[in-house]
Amino acid sequence: MALVGFGTVGREVAKILCERGDGMLRLTHICNRNVERKKQAWVPSDVVWTEDFHAILSSNAEIVVELVGGLTPAEDWVRSALKAGKSVVTANKQLIARDGPELLELANANGCQLEFGASVAGGVPVLPALRTGLCGDRLHGISGILNGTCNYILSRIESARIPFSEALEEAQARGYAEADASEDLDGGDARAKLAILALAGLQVRIAPEDIRARSIRHVEAVDFDYAAQLGCTIRQISRTDLVRETLYAEVGPGLVPASSPFGRVQRNLNLVLTSGQYGGDMAFLGAGAGGDPTAVAVVSDLIFVAEGLSVGKRTPRPLRLASPKVSCDFETPWYLRMVVKDQPGIIAALAAILSEHGLNIDAVLQKPGFDKNALPFVITLEPCRDSQLQPALHEMLVLPFALRPCLSLPMLR
Repeated sequence: MALVGFGTVGREVAKILCERGDGMLRLTHICNRNVERKKQAWVPSDVVWTEDFHAILSSNAEIVVELVGGLTPAEDWVRSALKAGKSVVTANKQLIARDGPELLELANANGCQLEFGASVAGGVPVLPALRTGLCGDRLHGISGILNGTCNYILSRIESARIPFSEALEEAQARGYAEADASEDLDGGDARAKLAILALAGLQVRIAPEDIRARSIRHVEAVDFDYAAQLGCTIRQISRTDLVRETLYAEVGPGLVPASSPFGRVQRNLNLVLTSGQYGGDMAFLGAGAGGDPTAVAVVSDLIFVAEGLSVGKRTPRPLRLASPKVSCDFETPWYLRMVVKDQPGIIAALAAILSEHGLNIDAVLQKPGFDKNALPFVITLEPCRDSQLQPALHEMLVLPFALRPCLSLPMLR
């Protein structure tokens, strides 16, 4: 096998392979920029170090491990390896989320394998489980906490009641968040992972950009106070549900029961729940990032591919992927938190707008002790579709007492 990319994960993969020494997997090549600075004394002397990917293509390596990330040049390299009949193992979520179906078909056509178990949830073996362990079921729903950065930030706001900005700074200081954490905070990372889960578990083609993503930036400590009154907490939840020819999919913050599996997940852990027609619900929990957990997932994929190679050329299995309509129009109860300049008639004005759109109020919550010139309070709604709620929120935005846009969060069971 050849290792392309010798960064944090690549080094850990190489270490595991060198320390295992079981004879099944033999590292022959390492490809990386500036290899002279990357060389390590613990790597066997017969391993070829190179900066030229074409040396990998022309080598006797049967498996290529792509760990450079991103789309360029990773996409070209993975395609070239598959066309050359070499199986590929990758942790590249951007590549699989965008081109996974096409690359799987390319692997099939060339009698090789493409495995990507490390592209979602790091060391949590959810993707291998979806592709093999649960392939006998007919899954219709997948939901999860897929981004450890967001989960760390939200759980810190919950436990310490600190501002969002302070929780973000903590996450950056601990290395859980990049200097520019937009991809995490605004849902881009999680929706790419959700697209991969839908591909592996629901057998559907879905582009990440077709999944609506809502940011966690507007969640405040006061929202956790109100959520606690409702027996809930707040997490970034990625969810998808296949109903006939429509795939409902969304990523964003939502209220979850504090006693639920999602409510109990703290700090930077990941959790994935699946729902199947025959097997019911399954849960997968663990560290979603980091060199060691991700490297374990990569090596597990390597062993799976190597075992297949040991029994001869695999028989191509035709891919049967659906292309459903994608919608974010879930039906749920809703949490609406407003900040207003207090005056008579606020509830009446809001109730009139909600009533016009066929929306029923379930409860009104107002904690004492806040400045009347910037008063936060909450209305919860009985179950309704997102498409019913949005026009009402637009009308609320221009009310004279509204100081900022209403925060709307689905309340998930």
